[in-house]
Amino acid sequence: MSSAKYTEYDAYAAEEAAEGKVFDVGGQDWDRVVAEARDNGDERLVVNMGPQHPSTHGVLRLILTLDGETVTECRVGIGYLHTGIEKNMEFRTWTQGTTFCTRMDYLAPIFNETAYCLGVEKLLGITDQIPERAEIIRVMMMELNRISSHLVAIATFGLELGATTVMLNGFIEREYTLDLFEEIAGLRMNMAYVRPGGVAQDLPSGAMSKLRDYLDRMPKRFQALRKLMDDNKVYKLRTQEIAHLDLTGCMALGITGPVLRATGIPWDLRKSQPYCGYETYDFDVHTQDTCDVYGRYLVRMAEMEESLKIVEQCVERLQTVKGPVMVEDKKIGWPAQLAIGADGMGNSPRHIAHIMGTSMEALIHHFKLVTEGFRVPAGQAYAAIESPRGELGAHVVSDGGTRPYRVHFRDPSFTNLQAAPAMAEGGMVADVIAAVASIDPVMGGVDR
Repeated sequence: MSSAKYTEYDAYAAEEAAEGKVFDVGGQDWDRVVAEARDNGDERLVVNMGPQHPSTHGVLRLILTLDGETVTECRVGIGYLHTGIEKNMEFRTWTQGTTFCTRMDYLAPIFNETAYCLGVEKLLGITDQIPERAEIIRVMMMELNRISSHLVAIATFGLELGATTVMLNGFIEREYTLDLFEEIAGLRMNMAYVRPGGVAQDLPSGAMSKLRDYLDRMPKRFQALRKLMDDNKVYKLRTQEIAHLDLTGCMALGITGPVLRATGIPWDLRKSQPYCGYETYDFDVHTQDTCDVYGRYLVRMAEMEESLKIVEQCVERLQTVKGPVMVEDKKIGWPAQLAIGADGMGNSPRHIAHIMGTSMEALIHHFKLVTEGFRVPAGQAYAAIESPRGELGAHVVSDGGTRPYRVHFRDPSFTNLQAAPAMAEGGMVADVIAAVASIDPVMGGVDR
């Protein structure tokens, strides 16, 4: 209904800006937007998509200007899921910070925890002191998490395009991954399992057999998913040459992850800037050169298959690499030799007796470590890892105290979401769904 160019609202700007009237399109001035559009007498339609829409991957809001069925302008509205996670971390100890940041990108909690802990470990100067077994477990858990995250991306994508079978299959296979998380970490999501210095606890006795069963099952299930999608004529019509974004666009917008690798560039931090010992694992970085939705789907499918290869290597190493899973420095490492009680809730009485019966000094130290936390030398560090959506970085700042002075995350969903207008504008309104789904944004990571 309006062809005016909407810009961000500025309280000090003149009512008539050079590019047209100024609106913030934030909800409070929607009636004004519609009235102005109506007065202009244009045939274009302004549509409010979200923030409660089943195809926006959460509370994402899109303001679309349509000329018939063609999208002439796409504006992204965020902030509907703001949790204040980064600010809350300033009021908790360094170890307690993992319980907050794990909830950002709730489909990739292990990655949130690892990026944060790698930053803290840099400040502590203990990067080289992390036990090898802990590093292997971290890599294994991250790759399992990559599989579960990509399964959600593909399952929801299938549902949004009308393929209910894809959604059911994707979520069924994800359940098997979450079962492994529950077996190893005690929780299916938001585990706070990775901690500064290592991981919370070693693998339980039955985990290895369940991991082998998982490795036997998943290759066949991935092939079943491919049969549903790879050569599906309807699916290819909805995804090929849709939401085009080439390498130039990705570089200009700072896009990383599968969206970037679908332009033909094998940029993966696991290879280009290895961490947690990734340089010692055998895996490939898959790319496509289609720059479209279909290429991004193929990249994610190939990445899940590569993740299985890495998990298999981790299982083999865990059979021979023994030892602690937490840094030896007792002034930093929380107790990691935990024993769960018979009810599955809390520590076992035997474990509590062991802590309290060793010595009074040990009990006092344990109490102070948990309640006050350890001190981190003043300074700042940045640690980046390859999450399912791209580069996930943690900028950690310390003033020398027991709590973070500031923690800021470079979440790939926030950065990649900038590509939505570039992908959607000029295309059909129905293709907006495919464009957003191919970005795979998680709003918990966007708003934090």
